[in-house]
Amino acid sequence: MADDAGGRREYSIIVPTYNERLNVALIVYLIFKHLPDVNFEIIIVDDGSPDGTQDIVNQLQQVYGTAYLHGLKHASGDFVVIMDADLSHHPKYLPSFIRKQKETGADVVTGTRYVQNGGVHGWNLMRKLTSRGANVLAQTLLQPGASDLTGSFRLYKRNVLEDLISSCVSKGYVFQMEMIVRATRKGYHIEEVPITFVDRVFGTSKLGGSEIVEYLKGLVYLKEDWEHLFSFEKKRLGPVSYLNEYGLTV
Repeated sequence: MADDAGGRREYSIIVPTYNERLNVALIVYLIFKHLPDVNFEIIIVDDGSPDGTQDIVNQLQQVYGTAYLHGLKHASGDFVVIMDADLSHHPKYLPSFIRKQKETGADVVTGTRYVQNGGVHGWNLMRKLTSRGANVLAQTLLQPGASDLTGSFRLYKRNVLEDLISSCVSKGYVFQMEMIVRATRKGYHIEEVPITFVDRVFGTSKLGGSEIVEYLKGLVYLKEDWEHLFSFEKKRLGPVSYLNEYGLTV
């Protein structure tokens, strides 16, 4: 558990919030419950919630001493975890993320719903089909090297996260997809941990038609960007070296 004396911590857990007054206290409690022997800090990044989320966070600071209203630039950990505040990402999986990274030396550990022991709870059939379809489409077009592109429950080495963020141009729903695609293209080591995604307990989902449209636009952008990179590299390296560089065979 992080102490109140300050100093550098091994893990920074970033929890973005918007109108999460009913959830934020519980997510903080559960993080502490499931990481009793881990040196960590919790960083609450609130997007100007009008529902009093910031007031709750200010109270939590008095209780735990490690919940902060800052962004990544204030994170002191060597590793950064990003998870949702709406309880769809259960903190019980955090030890598995940490263990997987230590065992493999991975640059990125991402939670996935689409492998054995992973899944979704609380979604209707249309939401499940939409999510699965989005991932299948992305797998087909981008070959990202990860089974769950739209999930946002991830652990990063700090320097890797900083590099990926500086490379990304997307915002909103498609941002998570671009992060994992660029991690693959940059050659970072990605590992996966099966999780069960649980639909939010309190509040309403932020996913709507506009987010789906942005996701499709992001797919097109990343596909064109990938093809442009391959075309440039083929010209730079020559046909034979190009095939060897990218592990392609004829």
